[in-house]
Amino acid sequence: MSTSASNNSVPAYLVLEDGSVHRGESMGAPVSRHGEVVFNTSMTGYQEVLTDPSYAGQLVTLTYPLVGNYGINPQDFESAKIRVAGFVVREHCDQPSHGRSDRTLDEYLKSQGIPGICGVDTRAITRRLRERGVMMGLLTTESPEAAVAQLAEMPRYEDLDLVRTVTAEEKYRWSAAGPVSARSQWDEDSGDEPGPRILVTDVGVKYNILRLLRQRGCEVIAVPAETSADDMLSLNPSGILLSPGPGDPQLLDYVVGNVRQILGKVPVMGICLGHQLVARALGADTFKLKFGHRGGNHPVQDLTSGRVYITAQNHGFAVDPDTLPAGLGVSHINLNDGTVEGTRHRDMPLFTIQYHSEASPGPRDNEYIFDEFLGMVKEFNH
Repeated sequence: MSTSASNNSVPAYLVLEDGSVHRGESMGAPVSRHGEVVFNTSMTGYQEVLTDPSYAGQLVTLTYPLVGNYGINPQDFESAKIRVAGFVVREHCDQPSHGRSDRTLDEYLKSQGIPGICGVDTRAITRRLRERGVMMGLLTTESPEAAVAQLAEMPRYEDLDLVRTVTAEEKYRWSAAGPVSARSQWDEDSGDEPGPRILVTDVGVKYNILRLLRQRGCEVIAVPAETSADDMLSLNPSGILLSPGPGDPQLLDYVVGNVRQILGKVPVMGICLGHQLVARALGADTFKLKFGHRGGNHPVQDLTSGRVYITAQNHGFAVDPDTLPAGLGVSHINLNDGTVEGTRHRDMPLFTIQYHSEASPGPRDNEYIFDEFLGMVKEFNH
């Protein structure tokens, strides 16, 4: 086990906009990257974190101290490539032990030009972010003094439309073996699945959403974020799912406008960013959280049943409950801070959740939400 043997102990620095410098050792690609520094409290799932599109534009700090001990495998990707801007860990393992592993974490980061840093005090970084809030940072092997000045001139996370960097370039059908996207393979009438046709608006979709819908017998079609309402409805969907994704929903009016036009015409479910887009489409506001919710152990209460679920979360923005329109009520709340974790419409076939029902690697407590969605789809279409 080693924190830096593969890089011969090259010094690296995580520099935060408050001027603090956190020295460690380089792992991954020896390049400089800036982004919003956030922390994730999950104990497993680093491969899924790396490939989750919702982390685009962020330098992700893992609070669990040992990372990489089960390597990287071909089965657990949540998108086509690494999405984080950089990776921050206490200690990484360069000798993983797992039957499915085909490379180390360090090798995986290097292969895609993503920098990492290990040997830093991730507890100190997390405490700083909890006390002062998330902030911009620069991960570099260059001069830390120069990095402070560079940060002041770099764009802020909330000013970037990151959805455009992660959405699909064209629509594709999800098969049991994965995406079928080549135009030569696309046939509007070739859906041989007997189940409902579910459109997924890809503002940063995780593969596990597509897997879980497919496992439930759905024909699953993902469409780019900018797909118009008319184009979505022309595909005759039985239901539409609005996916999670990165960034500030206030920058996504071009998606919100299309969402507004489909509501009430077809059953809709929103997850995470999709939940926020629905709220904004109906006139509600969203706001930025101090340090967000990122991890696999967040307690959420269903206000109808009173039951508490342990959920996976990854978001830095939330819906303002005081601005919800008539007809859209709060269905779930976060027991840590009372923020909105779900909504349901009184008159339309519509509900949303802020947490991740497709949690991968887990917890899997909330996969039943997909069954609720498909039940709503079946009721609406019969």
